[in-house]
Amino acid sequence: MFGRFPDSSLLLKKTLPFIILSLWIAVGLTFYNVFLRPLDSKNTPKRNSVATVALAKFSTLSCSLLSSSPNQFQDDLSKMPKGNERFKKPLVAKSATSFKACGVQNLGVDEQLWENFAQPGDKTALLTSIARSLQYLQSPAATKAYQGYRVPTITRDRIFRSLTRFRQLVQQSQSSAELEAAVKREFSFYQSVGKDGWGNVLFTAYYEPVYAASRVPTKEYRYPLYRRPADFSSWSKPHPTREQLEGKDGLQSSKGKLKGLELFWLRDRLEAYMAHIQGSARLILPDGSQTTVGYADNTAYNYTSIGRSLADDGKLPLQGLTMPKILEYFEKHPTELNIYIPRDKSFVFFRETYGEPATGSISVPLTASRSIATDKSLMPPGALALIHTSIPFKQANGKMEFRTISRYVLDQDRGGAIQGPGRVDYFLGTGTEAGERAGVTVSHGQLYYLLLKK
Repeated sequence: MFGRFPDSSLLLKKTLPFIILSLWIAVGLTFYNVFLRPLDSKNTPKRNSVATVALAKFSTLSCSLLSSSPNQFQDDLSKMPKGNERFKKPLVAKSATSFKACGVQNLGVDEQLWENFAQPGDKTALLTSIARSLQYLQSPAATKAYQGYRVPTITRDRIFRSLTRFRQLVQQSQSSAELEAAVKREFSFYQSVGKDGWGNVLFTAYYEPVYAASRVPTKEYRYPLYRRPADFSSWSKPHPTREQLEGKDGLQSSKGKLKGLELFWLRDRLEAYMAHIQGSARLILPDGSQTTVGYADNTAYNYTSIGRSLADDGKLPLQGLTMPKILEYFEKHPTELNIYIPRDKSFVFFRETYGEPATGSISVPLTASRSIATDKSLMPPGALALIHTSIPFKQANGKMEFRTISRYVLDQDRGGAIQGPGRVDYFLGTGTEAGERAGVTVSHGQLYYLLLKK
């Protein structure tokens, strides 16, 4: 091949030492990063860094070079079910191995349990969420849900025993590292096969919004939330669409099946629709009192994203599309709500919950940063899980900073848009900041369920 270019051989001889030197430098830097580099607790993790227990900014390059898969569970991912087989076997047992120098890529390190990032620890919140799942697992609903579960080794009894033991470990452990070591020693990890059969899961987030509302309609409060019809179970299918139920403008319910079912009225149509998407809301009434509404039921249609519809119509780019951008678009083009909201045929009914916390599909209150929603036709309800993904945190300057985190969570909810083994919705709490964080949460990661080995 060099015969056509007489000077190529000479050029190669001259540059070869530099190539070898460059390779040695790369190897040396990798070795230093992984085994020798000290951790500086004053550094703050950035979006492309891994947040470690010591709060160090640590490059992920070395870990990436040393790992043979997208995560640190080093089993052969090619053995995961692919195609439609993923829905028959959504979880696969994995072995937990990791590199100590790669921070939270030791997937069991949950630094939020103990004070970190200048934030108080939330061990009590996790223990509360565990107690709620244990309560559910002792109910007839749980017994029914686990009958014939598609992964034979995952049973209600094993889930219950696993949660009971994990609670003891959380109470006894003095650090995240100690808890991680105990979990890896006593628990098996069952990884979701993901959306592609390679374990990749798309994470979004949701929250409980806070809106002004009224129990009676006025010129200011015009857009209703509806209670579940008493005869809903006898409605023929296909169910009426959103447009057929409330009209294009959301104000025509008095002409159809929803007449007399109004529960509360909101000031803004988009706020009413957001309550449908989130499945709950905290309402501030004109006299200053507060109440809450929660999910009661929904029509038999899959959720259609208005963001995706905007992108399909060329109104917004799909790449980097977030809820704040969608809301900004409709603030500028409010009449287009009558075009895009009716495209989502699904419709949610509510019930007043009188100030109770937002409640998940297994009928227990959700816990901020400790509850997730998954496809309950596939995933074990109430179970202990570990998520590994990138989540935004609001800084003192108002900007969002993304951190790669691991969190022990409880699978306590489901969502209309959360379908298949490759989707997780992460509950971030109540109010404006939770909504701001949820609106920009779109990231990929891994999902594992933790069960006692014995």
